[in-house]
Amino acid sequence: MGQNYRHRYPSVSTDTSDTSRPEATADVTMWWCKAAGVLLQPYCVRTGAHVYRQRICRFLSSSSRPPWRLMFFGSDQFAVESLKLLTSDRNSNERMVENLEVVTLSDDVPVRRFAQQNQLPVHSWPPDDVDGRFDVGVVVSFGALLPERLINKFPHGILNVHPSLLPRWRGPAPVFHTILHGDTMTGVTIIQIRPHRFDVGPILNQELHQVSRNCTADELGSVLATKGAHLLIDTLRTLSERTANKREQGQIGATFAPKVSTSMSWIVWEEQTCDQIDRLYRAIGSRIPLRTTWMGRTIKLLDFVGKCHISLSDQRRTVIPGSVSLQKESNTLAVCCKDGWVGFRTIVLKKRLTAVDFYNGYLHQTLQRNTPGQTAEGLFVSRKGGTEAHQMRDSSTLQSLET
Repeated sequence: MGQNYRHRYPSVSTDTSDTSRPEATADVTMWWCKAAGVLLQPYCVRTGAHVYRQRICRFLSSSSRPPWRLMFFGSDQFAVESLKLLTSDRNSNERMVENLEVVTLSDDVPVRRFAQQNQLPVHSWPPDDVDGRFDVGVVVSFGALLPERLINKFPHGILNVHPSLLPRWRGPAPVFHTILHGDTMTGVTIIQIRPHRFDVGPILNQELHQVSRNCTADELGSVLATKGAHLLIDTLRTLSERTANKREQGQIGATFAPKVSTSMSWIVWEEQTCDQIDRLYRAIGSRIPLRTTWMGRTIKLLDFVGKCHISLSDQRRTVIPGSVSLQKESNTLAVCCKDGWVGFRTIVLKKRLTAVDFYNGYLHQTLQRNTPGQTAEGLFVSRKGGTEAHQMRDSSTLQSLET
């Protein structure tokens, strides 16, 4: 590679023995890297010629075009889709990958299992023996911030597959927040990572995806994982050109997508609309059950059926957020929220119960009382402090990263 490059650029000297003009050495380093389409971080000339030699040797050992020697950093099933396509690409006619090795944070993750099943070399975190062995790195849903000293060991940098249209939804849970906030358009973004902060690097490639109605976070994540894998291959195919034409992320529209936690699952009947509860269930319902309280006890609400149209036979009954009604025809327990009723078919109170079983075993006598008002026994109650948590969640996810 070094000889070919010197033939193409004969005016560039590769002699690093002369340290009498360190400023000239720095100029040559930056010009050479630009001509080859390789991004290396600028360095202070005071550090001496040994830094120059290290970086130029790293460049000389690297290819400027596919197939690449690639190190993959990943953990979960979303990352497996990209690793799967990279693995199969090695056997294609126009392969993008020559050598593929994997880094994982722990032993029991989908990426490590896939790598072992496909006889890929696996490294524990942090990896060693990286110098001069790889052209480019790829990070997909890894879970750790890569230090600058590691990033600089990859002549073409380290790419990241991110399931959102950056700068919207930077952070660890972009798919969840896409559903929770009702985004109708999302996508995948390939960026070049930078040290110290997640998801702020320059954009190399991006593809839009329209979010289908009633889509869950699991369904959307699966689609974006596939799109992201193919977009990654497309980016690797023209990496030098895309690197040269990269664009920095702006701060306009930047939002943060914090991790999903169980505190998000508490329903605030007085504040949340039917549509908001529907989005919350589609975002986290498959992993964290929605919750409320009844008579001071935690109730888990499963098998969400959406908005219900309720006509109460007892006109004397006062309906307020948290009021409960059984729809026998559909075996649905309907609960009143801010702007209507939403239904669930399964309730967990000590054990799993159908809506009918919960109603007959716990609510029937209360709701049959001949009292004009709504008693506490017939209400689902928002947890104390739930309103504050709901407001905090909304404000934190919509804040700009500049605040």
